Amino acid sequence: MNNTRILIDGALHAWKTNVDRTSKFFLALSDEQLQEEIAPGRNRAVYLLGHHTAINDMLLPLLRVGPRLHAELDVTFVVNPDGSQPITVSTSELKQFWTEVNDSLWQEMKKLSPEDWLERHGSVSEEDFAHEPHRNRHSVLLSRTSHLAYHFGQAILIRPR
Repeated sequence: MNNTRILIDGALHAWKTNVDRTSKFFLALSDEQLQEEIAPGRNRAVYLLGHHTAINDMLLPLLRVGPRLHAELDVTFVVNPDGSQPITVSTSELKQFWTEVNDSLWQEMKKLSPEDWLERHGSVSEEDFAHEPHRNRHSVLLSRTSHLAYHFGQAILIRPR
């Protein structure tokens, strides 16, 4: 196994581990628990679930592996802060979207070769990528894994004490 494969496999393992633990946590929460604020005046758990569903959905075109599945979540969970927009999907639908997006994303991620991971991501032109090769799919995977882990660390604060 070459070094590139080892690095990519490590990044994919970190992604999958974070998605799996986040899934286990959010999917076990009741509707009432999802409405709880992480801390007084902070995001609710439902907002974090919707936020990461939308953010992970954005990875499909960003990694150039497919179209968005639920762009309708952006206004409520990405563009605006929690509570400023009505949530128009039920918590059960949101949990279903979370699973759908992450299953689709994982299936596509597994298909990419190590060389594919070193190609440009979808928000950089070929010309810019020639000057900035670090703007690749692998760097996106690393940053989105960190983003997910950060918010998971916040979300677990709602566990009963």
